[in-house]
Amino acid sequence: MSSTNRTNAAARHVSDYYVTPQLSIREFLKAFNEDFQVEHSIPIPITILDPCAGGDSTHEMAYPDAIQRYSGWTIKWIDTVDVRLDSRAQWKEDYLFRNFGNVHQYDMAITNPPFNIALDVIQKALAEVKAGGWVIMLLRLNFFGSQERSAWFQKNMPWACYVHSKRMKFTNTGGTDSIEYMHACWKVGEHPKFTSLRII
Repeated sequence: MSSTNRTNAAARHVSDYYVTPQLSIREFLKAFNEDFQVEHSIPIPITILDPCAGGDSTHEMAYPDAIQRYSGWTIKWIDTVDVRLDSRAQWKEDYLFRNFGNVHQYDMAITNPPFNIALDVIQKALAEVKAGGWVIMLLRLNFFGSQERSAWFQKNMPWACYVHSKRMKFTNTGGTDSIEYMHACWKVGEHPKFTSLRII
């Protein structure tokens, strides 16, 4: 979703749904592959979770579709969750209350979380991805600018952040979003003091 019209996950409605642009995801995947050569740092085939997958009758789920099109990764499976009943997700429920049983079964979790539950989504994903795997979230750049989250970031700094130099145009909006975005990437089990920053 974009930075506008974000509500509590359980109260979201199809009219509030904003599709993450495929071009922006493709640009991120290209840069991420260049920097981390994911084929060598994550077991192949890769298992992926998209906890806020989206999709509807006229739109594919943005991240699963972009990953299959542009990542070049060998994929074992992509599990998808979304609270919206019209989503194309495998499980139509609130991710924050979803019990996966084996909590370390994924090599990567990647999504665009609703802003007001983003930290909750990140924390849960960090517990459900294997050590050495990746948690990747599309976030507003000013997600860092919060006293409430400051103490958490001191112990959970992302390994890298990819800032999108072009403002995103979310499907169904009239123009580009008014907020700068980044893909923040946590490597599970590693706690760098500083984050690496790349402009894409």
